[in-house]
Amino acid sequence: MAIASTRSAPIGLVIGCIIFGLGSLIVAHVDIGGWAMSFWRLAVSGIVFAVLAKLMGQRMPKSRRAIFYALLSGAFLGLDLALWHESIYAVGPGISTLLNSLQIFFLAAIGFMYFNERQSIVQLISLFLAMIGVAMIGSPEFAHNTAATWGFVTGIVSGAMLAASMTFIRKTHDTEPTPIFMLMQLISIGGVLAMIVPMFVFDTGNILPNTWSEIGWVLIYGTVMQCLAWGLIAYSIPKLSLALTGLLLLTEPIAALVIDYSWLDKPINTLQWRGALLTMFAIYLGSLKPKPRALRRYRFFSRFYKRDYK
Repeated sequence: MAIASTRSAPIGLVIGCIIFGLGSLIVAHVDIGGWAMSFWRLAVSGIVFAVLAKLMGQRMPKSRRAIFYALLSGAFLGLDLALWHESIYAVGPGISTLLNSLQIFFLAAIGFMYFNERQSIVQLISLFLAMIGVAMIGSPEFAHNTAATWGFVTGIVSGAMLAASMTFIRKTHDTEPTPIFMLMQLISIGGVLAMIVPMFVFDTGNILPNTWSEIGWVLIYGTVMQCLAWGLIAYSIPKLSLALTGLLLLTEPIAALVIDYSWLDKPINTLQWRGALLTMFAIYLGSLKPKPRALRRYRFFSRFYKRDYK
């Protein structure tokens, strides 16, 4: 049973990432504003997780601080989704999803500043490679797309918001271990509350779905992409090595790029493809963490930091 579970984990992770990437197609085709789309996605998923939490008998955390951290994680997730949606509208699903994947570097920065986590030379090199890759992707895009600046800014900032959301998930568990369905319910509530004001400010007149078809796509977006895809990813990651996880997570931006190019006829030239490959390679390197024994090689650099080296 354990062996079968381990073998199925890579397949589950790849399927989850591909399904998640397919969500960008729904965003691109449904005539709803980016902030409103984030609201509806979290609202639908919140109902699903509330039902699952009730069925499983999962209870609310007793710690108010844990509840606050979970709600704050949801607020940042709402911002991540809304900005990612805006980036999709500006530069397409492929590039926006790739830019959102840069969250690994924001996580590394948060880990360094707040959790006393050291960064290896490989991770620093990966950041430099990612910057070059993004520049290769952006240079042709800026030449023909007037919305490229907005698309790149929102895409990159969405990655920062996702990193902040993940950070507060960690702080929630550090404060009080919280059952997964209850945690996701609180995150959904936090995201919905955070989206109400900006949704009415930025998406006035473009908040509600206009047809039964759009209502159906919104329901699919909230249940399949937010619940099923995230469920597969969350189930698979603990069963895999960090290196394999980082590699397989790249199937999400790859799938989005291929869909963008082949299905939505997004013009992506050779330089941009090379930049995308370089960026994905950099993201993979950035996801790797050195083994404890390997950290001894970097003790020399610890003298430049005030914190104790671990």
